[in-house]
Amino acid sequence: MSFIHHFEAGSDPTATPLLLLHGTGGNEHDLVPLGGELAPGAAMLSPRGKVLENGMPRFFRRFAEGKFDEADVAFRANELADFIAAARETHRLAAPIAVGFSNGANIAAALLLVRPEALAGAILLRAMVPLSNPPKADLRNKPVLMLSGRQDPIVPAENAARLAQMLGDDGAKVDHRVLPAGHGLSQADLTIAKDWLSAHTKMLARS
Repeated sequence: MSFIHHFEAGSDPTATPLLLLHGTGGNEHDLVPLGGELAPGAAMLSPRGKVLENGMPRFFRRFAEGKFDEADVAFRANELADFIAAARETHRLAAPIAVGFSNGANIAAALLLVRPEALAGAILLRAMVPLSNPPKADLRNKPVLMLSGRQDPIVPAENAARLAQMLGDDGAKVDHRVLPAGHGLSQADLTIAKDWLSAHTKMLARS
């Protein structure tokens, strides 16, 4: 278990587990309340990013805002996938759905592209393209919800659309919505994500 992390076993064995991935400067506790609202009773696994940027935890290095160290992105995605596999064995978990915000959404997208077997699907909140030339991934039947902000000063609209296209080209069932919001999360994000997760958890349970 190579990451500092928070784990809650959950009370509903039929609920798909959640992998909670915080944004820059967050920690393993940040998204636990969000996870509890999205999927009451689901098991939750929430690691803390290992990279420090001016003392703030992140999941991978970057050279500047929006300019990622892609070699580190790939390395950290593989490292995180190995952690997920170990946690699944330890806690006897099914493959989780990632819920990632900002930097956490970007590493979740990288997981889908580099180690797709690690996740059952993903909710990507304010995500960007993490790898400009990723390996071909088999994302058939993996559901992905992307929620972008129309007034987001950090994620260009073209970049978010390109990520949605990239995931879709690899077979993911992508639902990309652009909300009247900035980079921060809104009540609409919570409502849409909760409804989407409820529908797809039922689909995954039947598959």
